[in-house]
Amino acid sequence: MMKKLKKLIFQLRLEEFLALLFFIPSLLITIKANHYFFSAGMHVPRRYYGGLIRLGVTLGLMVAFYYFVKYKPWWKYLWWLRDIMPFLFCIAIYTNMHDTIGFVNPGDIHQTLVHWDKLLFGVEPVLWAQKFYHPRLTDYFSISYMNYFLVATVVVLYLLISNRPREMRVVLVGTILTFYFGYVLYIIFPAAPPRITLAGQFTRDFGGGMITHLQNRLANINPSSSRAAFPSLHCAVTLISLMYAYRYSKTLFWILLIPGVSLVFATIYLRHHYAVDIIAGFALAIFVYFIAPQLDRWWQAQQQKAGNIEFVPNETEKQTEQQTI
Repeated sequence: MMKKLKKLIFQLRLEEFLALLFFIPSLLITIKANHYFFSAGMHVPRRYYGGLIRLGVTLGLMVAFYYFVKYKPWWKYLWWLRDIMPFLFCIAIYTNMHDTIGFVNPGDIHQTLVHWDKLLFGVEPVLWAQKFYHPRLTDYFSISYMNYFLVATVVVLYLLISNRPREMRVVLVGTILTFYFGYVLYIIFPAAPPRITLAGQFTRDFGGGMITHLQNRLANINPSSSRAAFPSLHCAVTLISLMYAYRYSKTLFWILLIPGVSLVFATIYLRHHYAVDIIAGFALAIFVYFIAPQLDRWWQAQQQKAGNIEFVPNETEKQTEQQTI
């Protein structure tokens, strides 16, 4: 029985297995969140019942994805969907985990993060940044902050267009693992962002135009549900994307550097993260950059032992590619 289960598991790629692994707790936590409001006779916020809809759609896409990989319709033209779809599953799971962390671990650590900020910098950087508030600067940083997924996907698109599938999957696996490690840390170290915990200490408003108002609406999360500050996945994913860009295209790296650096500053300026969140995000990115190839090589070795041959996504290795599921 265990041998059959192992063979079934290792028919999947690492990132595909992780999508299934994290989907289950995400679903259970989302159900728990909905049940909490329903049993208390309270109105269920849209983010929670919307989470069930989102996961339902994700499950449907997973079933379609299984069919696509098994039977390979239009594979010659759509082979890249097998690489891309686990990233989309990852984002859907992230959105639900982001909103429901408070229902898993109520042990908030944001006051500890404030303490460490003051200990390291002598001031709370988020409060100190108020002296630089200006409507135009606010709009610029709002755009920078919303470039999160742009920076994360440009490297992938560049490698896809350049017909470099091995390198593309290296980037996707590293990015996906960054997200999943971040989810685990969110649950272990739940922390509300400074825009919530330090709300009474801000003495200036941002200003800004339509773009800033849009960004504020996107970030306007209920204080009871926003516990995804530590580490900063915005900074972690941005850094690992820049590292991959430097590895595969120096030109692309220099193009993305200014938007990437601006995004990091935006997390402080816009009150989304403590400075220690950024440090932790950078540490996570560096850790994943080096550990991801090792994890995927180990997974590939287990696939071969189970009788499923997959290529190791290392551009320096020349192996026969045989896709199976």
